[in-house]
Amino acid sequence: MTRSVDVVIGEDAPTLVGTVRYEKQGHREHASFAYDAAWLANPARFALGPTLPLGPGPQFHRRSAEGSVFPGPIADTEPDGWGKRVILRDHVKRREASLRVHTPNTASGGALTALDLLLAVDDANRVGALRFRDEQGVLQRSSWPGERTTPPLIELGQLLGAARAVEANEETASDLAYLLGRGTSLGGLRPKCSVVDDDGALAIGKFPSLQDDHAVTKGEVLALTLARAAGIRAAAARLIESDGAFVALIRRFDRRANGGGRVMYVSAATMLGVDATTTDEHAYTEIADAIRVHSADAKADLEELWRRIAFSVLITNTDDHLRNHGFLHVDRSLWQLSPAFDINPSPGRVRELKTWISPDAGPAMSVDGLWSVRAYFGLSVPRAQEILRTVVRAVDGWRETGTALRMTARELDAFAEAFEHPEREAAHNLS
Repeated sequence: MTRSVDVVIGEDAPTLVGTVRYEKQGHREHASFAYDAAWLANPARFALGPTLPLGPGPQFHRRSAEGSVFPGPIADTEPDGWGKRVILRDHVKRREASLRVHTPNTASGGALTALDLLLAVDDANRVGALRFRDEQGVLQRSSWPGERTTPPLIELGQLLGAARAVEANEETASDLAYLLGRGTSLGGLRPKCSVVDDDGALAIGKFPSLQDDHAVTKGEVLALTLARAAGIRAAAARLIESDGAFVALIRRFDRRANGGGRVMYVSAATMLGVDATTTDEHAYTEIADAIRVHSADAKADLEELWRRIAFSVLITNTDDHLRNHGFLHVDRSLWQLSPAFDINPSPGRVRELKTWISPDAGPAMSVDGLWSVRAYFGLSVPRAQEILRTVVRAVDGWRETGTALRMTARELDAFAEAFEHPEREAAHNLS
């Protein structure tokens, strides 16, 4: 099986950037990417990422055991764990019912391939600027005529009900059709769906999980609210109550305001040229090195990243892996740290970072480790103290901020371990 899929950017008249060539031989899958000659001659051209430099001819991706078959910039647009769960469940139900497959056709009607999963993400909701066009010139995944692409906020209750049914293994075909393709690449296994908010902007609705033992959605909005108070450029977030549950509504930052189009996005893993699914350890100092090479404003991004590390240490954000950091394209070969997202206080977890502060500091959530890399991030002692003081001040008000978000005393108590720990005092002493 061999397929060629165009990679395009733009809305009404998409520009061809290049072609993904996908091959499947038995259980083996391979993919390569080649830039289109017209794109290479375009004055507005840019490389999709450091691992796909501009140049003629196919570029091959070496797949790790658990990694994506596709190069990083393309893999970043694949569905996350929740999205794959919905797509696979829908495929099984359609096969069982012998219905016409709504997702892209498979080679044999059997198991979905990596390409099927990539193309099953709804075109309007796909993360970043890349869009995919099949051999017939159809953008994938396109909606059926007359079908709404993204549900409005008023349908949040129905979306929540469908997500609960999937979690409980009680979903119907209509539940899956409602959620199909409308997940994102951002957010892991937690139930979610893309929605259009009251301002007409694209957003992610993150739902409580049946497995939650504390108010996770409220905790994420609390963290993002505190992050903004700490001077961090964070995704806009608020809580919406639906059917007695609180949904975290996160505004998408890869879309320009007022319908201005899509913004190219890559994960920090792609920027570093590594596979985030491997067990190899990586450090914030590596991201700092990438910022020096690729950032449109390296000084500002380095300071911003150090501020985010400080914040993660103080709120016990233990899920700071490389796919939970990203970059937005600015111009030509220049990028900028994306707004912070997927920041969660994690009570009851071992206080270790997924991305180490540095190879020497290791995974420990340590203010000493944070301070040890201050100079590496280009910060003077007075400036580092000023940043740390701002972060500490914001985190100190976590209970008051949570109360303002309508969190109950019991819900706040469940998060206390994430905020109340010796590193808070260490940060106070340094700032």
